[in-house]
Amino acid sequence: MTDIYALAALWIGLALAAALLAIRLRIANALSEIVVGVLAGAFLGTALLGVDETWIRFLAGAGAIVLTFLAGAELDPDAFRRQWKEATAIGLISFFAPFIGCAAGAYWLLGWSTQASLLAGIAMSTTSVAVVYAVMLEFGFNRTDYGKMVLAACFITDLGTVVGLGLIFAPFTFKTVAFVGALALAALALPWLAPRFFRRYGGRPAEIETKFLLLVLLGLGALAGWADSEAVLPAYVIGMMLAGTVGRDHAFIRRLRTLTFGLLTPFYFLRAGSFVSLPALVAAPAAFLAMLALKLASKSAGVYPVTRSFGSSHQVGMYTTLMMSTGLTFGTISSLFGLSHGVVDQAQYSALVAAVVASAVVPTLIANAWFLPRHLLPAADELEPAAPVPAARKEG
Repeated sequence: MTDIYALAALWIGLALAAALLAIRLRIANALSEIVVGVLAGAFLGTALLGVDETWIRFLAGAGAIVLTFLAGAELDPDAFRRQWKEATAIGLISFFAPFIGCAAGAYWLLGWSTQASLLAGIAMSTTSVAVVYAVMLEFGFNRTDYGKMVLAACFITDLGTVVGLGLIFAPFTFKTVAFVGALALAALALPWLAPRFFRRYGGRPAEIETKFLLLVLLGLGALAGWADSEAVLPAYVIGMMLAGTVGRDHAFIRRLRTLTFGLLTPFYFLRAGSFVSLPALVAAPAAFLAMLALKLASKSAGVYPVTRSFGSSHQVGMYTTLMMSTGLTFGTISSLFGLSHGVVDQAQYSALVAAVVASAVVPTLIANAWFLPRHLLPAADELEPAAPVPAARKEG
């Protein structure tokens, strides 16, 4: 156990350093954790960091799952109904523009095979819900109609990515049908079951609400893995379905955020950054730079005009475009799928992952440094009040 404790202390120390760096540089904490992960991987090495240790992989995966659920739970159904046209239009163009642009670039510019080029288009089409939600939460945009619209657009984009990956590459089998059926059943039942279960058994020191939710998310995640899908997909769907009920329990959501941002997501973001090989990128940067440039260019060419057509100012349009240009979770998942199934080789995989991680860093830095729409930030009295300290909690 000594080695495990020492390794855990190293990772938590890196997370603390990333948090202090984020405060110092006034950047999003998720972005800082990715950068620190890149540096840690370069100077310490992935072997010393133990990125393939089972418990680290579990914490990182659980972080992605719960963070994705929280992002889905932030989708205000009323706000989405008011802005569904804008969210849908931005989400769809945010998927199709980079999918077509990056696939064509990989095929014609880099000389990749048809299958590898399509995989590159899928990996580059994504928008990182994890990064966007972390940024929205840090600045308070998640409490505004604007932030809720952006998160809804992220869902549309990543839904297109998952569907595209499944239609082009993943086998459609009985397992797929079983998974989709179970997910549909859970999505229909939980909005009725969860609030009633929470009212009956919640509010106790045992944190039964958290255990119930983790049971659902991890169970559906296991089913998704069995069906050759990804665990974050059901997490986002369930979060969206519970947005109008459980998502409005602000005290519970704050407690879940404490678990997520305090323990789980640092492992996810640090681990994602550690996979970037700086020596390999320096030695052969062409594919990485091409994929990154194609993604940013195609996202901008597609998303920015749509935002302006819905009346956004130049500043807001650029900020939305840059947020939709981020990538991480589904981009790395798609790249790893391609490597595991022989669609791309190791060099192509490294270029794709590096471009995906860079797309989580570069657009976020530019957006928050030059295009942050401060006039859309919520006023102080619109932010969630601090949770009161109760005199005594119910005993279990």
